[in-house]
Amino acid sequence: MDLLFKSLQDPTRRSILNMLKKRDMSAGEIADSFEMSKPSVSYHLDLLKQAGLVSARREGQFIFYTLETTVLDESVGWFLDLMKKGKTK
Repeated sequence: MDLLFKSLQDPTRRSILNMLKKRDMSAGEIADSFEMSKPSVSYHLDLLKQAGLVSARREGQFIFYTLETTVLDESVGWFLDLMKKGKTK
């Protein structure tokens, strides 16, 4: 869960997640949306992938990224459960 929070605290990574909410995108399309080097964008994508927030698939020479919501669903469930337990005391 630490990696999830680390991934979500960065505004660039949150922007990438918002972009992927609309549609799957190639690494190049994502990189073109930012004024930073492609290796920097790749770093952000790798952290998101490690956190389970995105998945990647290769199509020819391109890598496409997809938003994965399972980790967020589980985290929201954990937060809600934590809040319920805190209110019963």
